[in-house]
Amino acid sequence: MRTYCLLNYFRKLLKHGHFRKYSTASAGDKNIQNIRNIGILAHIDAGKTTTTERMLFYSGTIRTMGEVHHGNTVTDYMEQERQRGITITSAAVSFPWHDHQINLIDTPGHIDFTMEVEQSLAVLDGAVVVLDATAGVEAQTLTVWRQANGYRVPRILYLNKMDRPDADVLQCERSIRDKLRVTPLMVHTPIVQEGKLIGLIDLISLEEIVWSTGRGQNYVKRKLSEEADGQKWEKSMSEHRQLIDTLSSMDDQLAETIIQQESLDNIDIKHVQGALRRCTLGMKGYPVLCGSSYKNIGVQCLMDAVVSYLPDPVEINHLHRHFGPDLCARAFKVQHDDQRGVLTYLRLYNGEICKGQKIYNIARDESEQIGALYVALADEYRPVETVASGNIAVVSALKTTISGDLVTTTNAAASRAKARLREVLRDPGQVEHLMSPGARQRLQAIENPTPDDMADVLLGIGTTVPEPVFLCSIEPPSAAYQNALETALAELQREDPSLRVTADEETGQMVLAGMGELHLEIIKERIVREYKIDVELGRPQISYKEALVGTAKYTHSVDRKIGNARQTVKLTMSARTVKGVTQDKILRYDKSAESAANLAHIHPRSVMAIERGVTTALLHGPKLDAAVVDVQVTLHWFEVGRGTSDSTVSSAVVHCLRKVFELCGSTLLEPVMSLEVVCPESHSSRVLADLARRRADIHHIHLRHTNKVIECLAPLSELLGYSSTLRTLSSGLATFTMEFHSYRQMSPFDEENAIRSVTGF
Repeated sequence: MRTYCLLNYFRKLLKHGHFRKYSTASAGDKNIQNIRNIGILAHIDAGKTTTTERMLFYSGTIRTMGEVHHGNTVTDYMEQERQRGITITSAAVSFPWHDHQINLIDTPGHIDFTMEVEQSLAVLDGAVVVLDATAGVEAQTLTVWRQANGYRVPRILYLNKMDRPDADVLQCERSIRDKLRVTPLMVHTPIVQEGKLIGLIDLISLEEIVWSTGRGQNYVKRKLSEEADGQKWEKSMSEHRQLIDTLSSMDDQLAETIIQQESLDNIDIKHVQGALRRCTLGMKGYPVLCGSSYKNIGVQCLMDAVVSYLPDPVEINHLHRHFGPDLCARAFKVQHDDQRGVLTYLRLYNGEICKGQKIYNIARDESEQIGALYVALADEYRPVETVASGNIAVVSALKTTISGDLVTTTNAAASRAKARLREVLRDPGQVEHLMSPGARQRLQAIENPTPDDMADVLLGIGTTVPEPVFLCSIEPPSAAYQNALETALAELQREDPSLRVTADEETGQMVLAGMGELHLEIIKERIVREYKIDVELGRPQISYKEALVGTAKYTHSVDRKIGNARQTVKLTMSARTVKGVTQDKILRYDKSAESAANLAHIHPRSVMAIERGVTTALLHGPKLDAAVVDVQVTLHWFEVGRGTSDSTVSSAVVHCLRKVFELCGSTLLEPVMSLEVVCPESHSSRVLADLARRRADIHHIHLRHTNKVIECLAPLSELLGYSSTLRTLSSGLATFTMEFHSYRQMSPFDEENAIRSVTGF
């Protein structure tokens, strides 16, 4: 009887169980040129996670396909992701496809989690940008496109949801040209029969690909011919010629082949594919593919395109090859696991990483010991002994490494790589070749950058984190949970650098700062679920800034006895507004003859104390106690008595600057958001009237099918709880997306209202 029960149990397990198959070949056995490190980027709800799920299924990595609305997908493994049907944190998966290995990172689409996308883009070789074929290029698509431009990541575009009746390829093509300002290279055209999408026509090979019903594993390819297909063949041939003509204008090799053959017809497919690959890698043009991931059509073609047109690690790794045979890897994600502790995701550019190896963090200037080594499939980890160059590894036990840090084997290896890079950067041509737009932007903030500065910026040492725009207080249920809450917040901050936690000096209250209402809400849910602390969040507040109106100068003296030591400091400081001043230029020293003679003898310890004081003073403005921005502080005179402590010097600087800021006077700056509202025409007048009441500046209104798309700038303070208001105004038919645009000066009336809302009087 017992044997029968066991057999019956295993029979049921085989029938209903979800098995995940991993590639058995170790990373070291893979040819590095057969590896593709890609990301999936898109606007909210364009179908990133569904596309990833189909890729895993068709590659044989999973046995059954999950659905976002069922909450059983591989990459959306967090409880909040499954409940809300959105991606919150990026997930890494690896799967085989046609003798290649694809390492894929599924990224969030919501603007509140843009830091996750930024961290992932820093380590990608290529990306697939998913567009909703009914909407074309949307607000968040523009954001991720700009981010990808900053890292010079080659991309292909995938028009998803082609099964929907309002899908429009021509409108999508126009929006790619107009909004992204790039040349789309249409590789597919859809085949629609009786209003249903049944397949695609490949405009390179002129083949018809038709999917049979079921789970999309079976499809039939057939070469189009003039005799059998008539009008369909003519239309496809015309689009084929147009594609080759566009490609030849970008690629000299293909143009030469056409000149030799004196015709656009009968060009070898390999020549066309080679030209398309070169244009994609050079970002001269972008292949556009079609499909419907939910209906299981076109995903295999997308995977073929990833292998054919996106770069391998060798083609894209111009910068990190200066490490030679030494290990070079960048951390792009930190995660806290209940069983395994702190897990750090590393993208390996050079060398290999081994279990238990010692590594050196270039940004932190510290050595650390690796614990266990894993290969990840979303939230599942397979232990391995080594991971080779070009792959993604997950390591445990790193204590100080955070997202964006570059690691190598030793300090000596880092010095050798920097020396090689400095030599290369002496050649202006090489600087142009290695410099990404994002790195160039950071270099502009440095006056007369040296090759050393350039090497640091190129290697991404000290990555920039966006400023949070929402604030709220966070309280534990009782004092007994205070330490546990501080630990939880420290872990969450390490995972998500866009989250800031500060303690109010006067009240001792903990303040949480994030990228949006949803961001803070998710953080609260994670603390409740994962750390079992029933925290309370205060009402969301806007992160205002202050800017000085005039200039002022003040002298402050301290002379008091504390214990047996006499504390004496005398200093003179002034402040003025300087737009876009960089962190290292905030404090300057008076260069006039009298001041220079006095300031030449300041001890380095006193310099550090003064810098600490300046940093503290800038956190609190005179009007609303908000951070003061775009300020340059000048030190004119400094005297300090023997035995005076550093804290006294810092305190004197804070008092002096607070008086200077009061004398200057300040004005409030409020965060302004770039807002895009999509609503039916029938409800647009009510939505526009509501936006006018919210002090919105309407920039552009255009039609998209039966909907109006309203693009505007609106103050964040007016958009608190906007989602529920918009649902009411549009009977639940409108949607909106917003992202931070800039800080803007407020009028006296609005300033008064803001102060009243924050202070209560």
